[in-house]
Amino acid sequence: MDLAGRMLLLLEVIETGSFVAAAEQRQVNRSVVSKQISKLETELGVRLLNRTTRSLSLTTAGNEVLGQAQRLRTLLNETQVRAQHYHSEPIGSLRITSVNEFGRRYVQKAVMVFQRKYPAINIELRLEDRIADMVAEHYDLGIRSGEPKDSNLIARKLARNRLLIVASPDFLKRYGEPKTIAELEQLPAVVYSASGLLIDKIKYQDEKGKEAHIQLNGTYKVNELEMLVDTAKEGNMLTVATAQMIENEILEGKLVPIMTHLNLADYGTFYVVYPHRDLPLKSRLFIETLKELLGTEAPIWEQRIPEFENMYGHSDKPKSR
Repeated sequence: MDLAGRMLLLLEVIETGSFVAAAEQRQVNRSVVSKQISKLETELGVRLLNRTTRSLSLTTAGNEVLGQAQRLRTLLNETQVRAQHYHSEPIGSLRITSVNEFGRRYVQKAVMVFQRKYPAINIELRLEDRIADMVAEHYDLGIRSGEPKDSNLIARKLARNRLLIVASPDFLKRYGEPKTIAELEQLPAVVYSASGLLIDKIKYQDEKGKEAHIQLNGTYKVNELEMLVDTAKEGNMLTVATAQMIENEILEGKLVPIMTHLNLADYGTFYVVYPHRDLPLKSRLFIETLKELLGTEAPIWEQRIPEFENMYGHSDKPKSR
């Protein structure tokens, strides 16, 4: 490892908070990281870190070197981006982080298509519902649900994701189809609940155009989104799902949209985020591959729900993605 490599390693140690975390991120032994930082201190002739058994802190010299390391990383990233423009075919590696369910269903498929087209690209895909630090963890692209809040990232819309209320034919035979919100709120429902987050209310616009809420009767709580649809198919409960969660259950008659006259609020939109406005060729081509897979007009998942454009107030909403 050369001087530049050791400076970047110092940056990772500070950003991750410890030698152990930096080692895990690089998939090397902790002693490797410690030795390289010691070599950097020897090479520069100054102490960079104050080490104790419980914490690390930068010295005054360490703070200055850290600033140089940050500028070095930016310069190297920009150099790689500019170099990519001179290749007719993308090369190198692509690191992607994505929310779980969307990643399994769509990003994974896009990876398969992309690698058939561009076999020279090595791809690493991480599925996780936490918000990863794109810069510190060296991700090229991030797929997120809902509008990103990090103003330091560039965000681009991929596809909308709207809500619907579904129940099985057996459920409707047993309870009857609800016609009013009061009736809907009395029926048993499976709802999502995880890490202190309980989603048992949905927004809608009433006849006067005012925002209101439906309080679901959450008799069953699950922490996996896929279980919402799977549970509803069994016939004991209804559920509120996003269109993206529906595969062929409605086409096959296993689930039926109900209360379609309601004007439900849009659940959110899927975005791709990236740290630099000047996208490398490999990133740009992957985004194009993913968008082609998702659909150019309505998202692919809406195409699996007959007449969905006329349900839940969508006919009155702008026809944008």
